[in-house]
Amino acid sequence: MKESMTIPEKPILSKYGLKDVTAHWNLSPEELQRITLEKGMGKETSNGTLAISTGKFTGRSPQDRFLVKDNYTKDKVWWGKVNKPISPEHFDKLERAVLKYLSGKEIFVRDGYVCADPEYRMNVRTVTEYPWSNMFIYNMFLRPSQKELENFEEEWLIICAPGYECPDPASHGLRQGNFSILNFTKKIALIGGSAYTGEMKKGIFSALNLILPTEKNVLPMHCSANVGKHGDTAIFFGLSGTGKTTLSADPERKLIGDDEHGWTSDNTIFNFEGGCYAKVIDLTEEKEPDIYRAIKPGAILENVVFKNNGEVDYSDSSITQNTRVSYPIHHIDNIQETLYASNPKNIFFLTCDAFGVLPPVSKLTPGQAAYHFISGYTAKVAGTEAGITEPVPSFSACFGAPFMPLHPTVYAEMLSKKMEEAGVNVWLINTGWSAGPYGVGSRIKLKYTRAMITAILNGDLDNVDYEQNFIFGLFMPKYCPSVPSELLDPMNTWLQKGAYVGKAIQLAHSFHLNFEKFADHASQQIIEGGPLIDEHHHLHEHF
Repeated sequence: MKESMTIPEKPILSKYGLKDVTAHWNLSPEELQRITLEKGMGKETSNGTLAISTGKFTGRSPQDRFLVKDNYTKDKVWWGKVNKPISPEHFDKLERAVLKYLSGKEIFVRDGYVCADPEYRMNVRTVTEYPWSNMFIYNMFLRPSQKELENFEEEWLIICAPGYECPDPASHGLRQGNFSILNFTKKIALIGGSAYTGEMKKGIFSALNLILPTEKNVLPMHCSANVGKHGDTAIFFGLSGTGKTTLSADPERKLIGDDEHGWTSDNTIFNFEGGCYAKVIDLTEEKEPDIYRAIKPGAILENVVFKNNGEVDYSDSSITQNTRVSYPIHHIDNIQETLYASNPKNIFFLTCDAFGVLPPVSKLTPGQAAYHFISGYTAKVAGTEAGITEPVPSFSACFGAPFMPLHPTVYAEMLSKKMEEAGVNVWLINTGWSAGPYGVGSRIKLKYTRAMITAILNGDLDNVDYEQNFIFGLFMPKYCPSVPSELLDPMNTWLQKGAYVGKAIQLAHSFHLNFEKFADHASQQIIEGGPLIDEHHHLHEHF
């Protein structure tokens, strides 16, 4: 039968309350880039990549993120600083205001889906005020085929109106004019007053972080993942700047994804997304060849600064430290075509310890794995503000607290259970400092970190001797191929052993203080996974 060339009748947007709009459906990235340039909303780099400015907001605004508190969420969500409630009435009022604002305008609609494993696929329709916001969704979500678009029905709807600011925040339950709200009953992500594209991406990620564990028995993870030639999958957790994207890009292994994944009950690891959203501050081709080469037509650069010759100056952070690029995952050569794989064998928790006291590599017991997962530790490097010379510990539960609607122990217990069922090894990798803290010691060489990860993936650390760090209780290998042995125990690298002990106790104390808020929900096994030294500088008896 001859393929009919008629374009299917587009669903009418008035069902959402949008009136008299000029709607562009599922435009190609090329068309969206052309419209963006014509509207003066962006410019092109020398190789034709679109560069845009997200305006006032160059990052997410966590204090203006809300979840509608209703029958679906009220007993499920861990309400507090991260998950702030808003009433269904306030949501409805804001939704009406945004739809009224968009009515009569030119808007851009895109149909896509998230969750690469067909069993968990979730269709998302996105309505955006700006053409480049729509192109971002093309890059970041999974792209349906032409056939799949014909009878597309969305499960969730994103409405993104950066130009709408609520004129009377207090009477709408808001802090200020911008907002990012999830309504699980209506299945709507509503964004107003911020053009930062990450609000859309992380909104749907947050929705999946509630839906998948409670309805589908899938563990959602803020991690990257890759798969080896023999089908063994590795998972990399880590906060921004710890090496999640860098270390999962491995020429010997295929990338599944770099940021958001699910782990199913039959041990499949699947990417939620169809693209990557990478930081580009200080980007060079030598350091990050995959990301650097992915910046070509189809990619979108955010908040970067141009040099006089029209080239991008990746070292310039005058607009923001959080300069970014989004691109479809096919801009990377070495990918797992399906974006899912089975057989998870190794999990890496990446931390950039600027205190220089954690071992560069250690093997975790199940209790330690859950403890470090709930803690989600890294250290912010000094130097962002004048006068700050000490590193600052930073904890983000499950390596993704801002996006986790449930209590962190729910995810940690799911992880422990899956680890034990799948026989996974869990490793803590310090990509930060050695031989002293930031300013004294030096950053552990990337080639050594890569060598440790390669050794683990090859099974080279399965049969070596380990010793236990007397402060953190972590098990450190005494030997690792291609890594100087003196690096493996951090205390050996410090000139003054007493200074190491003092700094390590200080960090152990930070871990204990941070964990207090989770202790009520945590099992004894998890609590015992923490540092062996307590706040009073006593070693625990069990050591």
